[in-house]
Amino acid sequence: MSVLLGAIADDFTGATDLANTLARSGLGAVLTIGVPRAKTDLGSAEAVVVALKSRTQAVEDAVADSRAALHYLQELGTRQFFFKYCSTFDSTPSGNIGPVADALLDDLGTDFALVCPAFPANGRTVYQGHLFVAAQLLSESPMKDHPLTPMTDSNLVHMLEKQSKYSVGLVAHDVVSAGVEATADAFDVLRKAGARYAVVDALAEQDLETIGTAAASHKLITGASGAAMGLAANFRRRGLLGKPEKPALSEVQSAAVILAGSCSQATRAQVACWRGKYPHFKLDVNRIAAGEAVVQEVLSWAEQESPQSILVYSSAEPDEIEAIQNEYGREQAVAMVEHATGQIAAGLAASGTRRFIVAGGETSGAVVSALGITQLKVGSEIEPGVPWMETIGEPRIALALKSGNFGSENFFMKALAMSK
Repeated sequence: MSVLLGAIADDFTGATDLANTLARSGLGAVLTIGVPRAKTDLGSAEAVVVALKSRTQAVEDAVADSRAALHYLQELGTRQFFFKYCSTFDSTPSGNIGPVADALLDDLGTDFALVCPAFPANGRTVYQGHLFVAAQLLSESPMKDHPLTPMTDSNLVHMLEKQSKYSVGLVAHDVVSAGVEATADAFDVLRKAGARYAVVDALAEQDLETIGTAAASHKLITGASGAAMGLAANFRRRGLLGKPEKPALSEVQSAAVILAGSCSQATRAQVACWRGKYPHFKLDVNRIAAGEAVVQEVLSWAEQESPQSILVYSSAEPDEIEAIQNEYGREQAVAMVEHATGQIAAGLAASGTRRFIVAGGETSGAVVSALGITQLKVGSEIEPGVPWMETIGEPRIALALKSGNFGSENFFMKALAMSK
């Protein structure tokens, strides 16, 4: 088989976000959890998204895992490659976006890639190289308090220069707004000047279409899912892709379980919206740390609430997070909660639950791993960046993996209404 677009995503929710964008644009997309085995059947996939859990890994591990994913995609005969990271560029100055991108450039033997985490549909825009969340600079948004990747610098050129061994340039919005030819020419100017990366401004979806079209010949593209919006049309113009078809899934009958671990402002609002009306259970980190049977307690409670849909969450306010991390250490606190959430998901699946909504990248990784899921196909979009997905093979499980920052307050209710 020959794959048109192969993508490496640094977390599971980001992978679903990208797969959703590709499916909406008409590319038959398959999402794999981790690097598949060599003989894994991907059917007639035109795009393959490899979901890693590398966003907060040590740099060396993130680079090694991303290289392994790249080599797998190269073996499929992939024509173009995409490195997907969060639309809020979740990476501290010592983080791994730069080192991973450097390694992919080197392994592909190419000398240039654009950098565009913009996702205007969810309020993420880039102007003069600065990343905005709605009307706020990234460094002034709630992302400055993120427990794993606090974002204190909105200047993407500065951020990437701190991480990468290569030079970084800027393609400003006045160039992008001038069209495809002007944008492509700006890429060439930067490349000839020795820049290996171009941070590209984008304020609207039209800008992303322009950027994608201008990057038709690029071997590697990096960014959030929005940067992939124009790529399917490039393949279509070259006669490599047919007309787009609406993605569809089969019906999965089951009550649903919502597992929320993100502590973002958006997820906390979604939890509060659900909590006011429907069954919910908050995980107590102190009780988990003390070795109490919290997982079994949740499973027993869920059985009593059946067949209602339920919420199990560890999402908390910044002051509560700070206290927990001070008590147990950041990594230990996260590991305890992820492990418990994964055990809960596995226990619920064993008792027949077949619909899961998961909020948060780290939480999604824990749940998908605990369920032993290796491949997913993409269905209808719930809200921008979040589709329903379905496992390939039995048992058939429907999942919605939501980035912590995405979605309206009533997202959980909207998702359930779509998958009855």
